[in-house]
Amino acid sequence: MFRVWILLIGYGFGNFLTAEVISRRRTGKSAFDRGSGNPGMANIAAQDGAASGGLVLMGDLLKTFLPCLLCRTVLFPKAGALAAAYAGLGAILGHNFPIWHRFKGGKGVSCTCAALVSISFGYGLLACVVGGIGVLVSHYLPIGAVLIPAAFLLPAFHFYGGEIGALTVIMTLIMLQRHMPGLRNIPTGAEPKKDFRKKRKDDQQDKRP
Repeated sequence: MFRVWILLIGYGFGNFLTAEVISRRRTGKSAFDRGSGNPGMANIAAQDGAASGGLVLMGDLLKTFLPCLLCRTVLFPKAGALAAAYAGLGAILGHNFPIWHRFKGGKGVSCTCAALVSISFGYGLLACVVGGIGVLVSHYLPIGAVLIPAAFLLPAFHFYGGEIGALTVIMTLIMLQRHMPGLRNIPTGAEPKKDFRKKRKDDQQDKRP
């Protein structure tokens, strides 16, 4: 029964869509009605700049870290990493499928990163790095996003057991489902590429007198 309570706590926190708050405060418009329509960091950064995107990132990380920490250390300390895993999954579900917006939300990349780091700081951080490398090599955000929880599968099963491993499988499937449209667009060339190295060079050239 405690698993259900932890999921609900995480889900409640996840329903707070930081991008929606930032977008409405900055422009008076919903994040769902701007740019790609995704209430996440990338969309807000593209519409309002890096500073706004950074605020969204911090908010999404915080709303996942808080329930994970609360459940793991205060409410259900005996459950340990398992409490963090269920709370993190709940936050991801709340972000992706918020009850107040007819279960239509974001893609949960930041929340997934925070959930994995909450389970295991070292392996979670390594999984995030693997995802980042995936984007740098492929130039596609959907590939990097799916790689993040997928890279955590082996350490999850090996070091934390079958239940946390199974929860990581669920996180991976959720990420795959949210990014399936982008993955399908890659072979056709419809998915936009992200070349951060080229962008950095362009920014440096723009700064030259």
